[in-house]
Amino acid sequence: MFNNMKTDLISWILLIGLIVLVLEISFFDGGLIFSLLISAACIYIGRKKRGRTIGRVLFWIGTVTALFTVMNMMAFKFFIMAILAYILFLYIQSRKEPRKVEPVVKEPIDTPPLDMVIRKPLLGNKLFGHEKTPDHVYEWNDINIQTGIGDTVIDLSNTVLPKGESVITIRGFIGNIRIFIPYDIEVSVQHSVLAGTAEVLQHHEKRVFNQNISLQTSEYENAEQKVKIVTSLISGNLEVKRI
Repeated sequence: MFNNMKTDLISWILLIGLIVLVLEISFFDGGLIFSLLISAACIYIGRKKRGRTIGRVLFWIGTVTALFTVMNMMAFKFFIMAILAYILFLYIQSRKEPRKVEPVVKEPIDTPPLDMVIRKPLLGNKLFGHEKTPDHVYEWNDINIQTGIGDTVIDLSNTVLPKGESVITIRGFIGNIRIFIPYDIEVSVQHSVLAGTAEVLQHHEKRVFNQNISLQTSEYENAEQKVKIVTSLISGNLEVKRI
């Protein structure tokens, strides 16, 4: 619960920062866009004429102007204060180093080409809101989705997985991913996250910061039915558990 609270805090910081940026540009200081455009134009012209003195002068004027413009933005100051406060929070709360898992790289297995079959996706992309598999029995189809802000829940107990490897691919921005796997199904997980937590069966990562996690059950390679999970998040928690 404590780790979920920290991840939710990061999600709220990112979301509030984006809102502050939009409000600042829209209502308080519309000249920021004009200043950044002028700076970008100076940098562009300076790079085009970098062999001449005027080009170098324009390039550095544009760079310094853009830097000062960004540093004077309320959104930038908010992010700096939030990051410093969060680092201090982690320093105070941290009592042990996170356990690292070394990834195991395996050569891909070539498969013969199959006939093209058009199938309706089980889930679709969603910018805002939660995404969830049906609560009733449904026909399985490999999942490959992208999400913006919101949670995603995949429950495999209401479907029958085909023999071979089933694939779940989820790329998200801010939110949590929960995947429920039947006990007789072997699992492989590849997860990438900027800030969050990860709970994969018996393996727990309480603090994950800019890491890749790669795990699989011991009988995965020889199993007739197995699920390959590939997920990535900017901020959020991953939970993979038996059901």
